[in-house]
Parts: sequence; structure tokens; C-alpha cells
Amino acid sequence: MTRQETSPSILDGLSETSALRLLPESDLPAVAEAVRSEMIETVSVTGGHLGSGLGVVELTVALHHVF
Repeated sequence: MTRQETSPSILDGLSETSALRLLPESDLPAVAEAVRSEMIETVSVTGGHLGSGLGVVELTVALHHVF
């Protein structure tokens, strides 16, 4: 399961975490889903544990959006 390089991701437009502040709140769930998908894809290749990381994706996105 690999992401096709031709498929655009909302993450492609975010070069740094401060860019999350510029997004409308309505886009944040899509950002969280893209981060979660990227994590799952990476761990499926490299192996490892990701349960706790998946559990805090929304929290992390929200914190970067607010602060």
C-alpha cells in the first residue's frame, strides 16, 4: 500500500506546522485524516507501534492550529 505520487494531499501545501493556523477549521479533519493515513502507510513499511500516535492526531492538529 503506497501513496501514488500523483495524488495530491492536503499535507503537500503545509510546509511547516504554523501553516495550520491559516487553514479554516473546516479543513482540519482532512488534515488529521491525511496525517493518520501517512502514519499508517509509513508504519506498514517500516514496522512498529502506532496506536498511541493515531489516538492523538486530532489533538496535535488542533494544538498547532490554535497555538
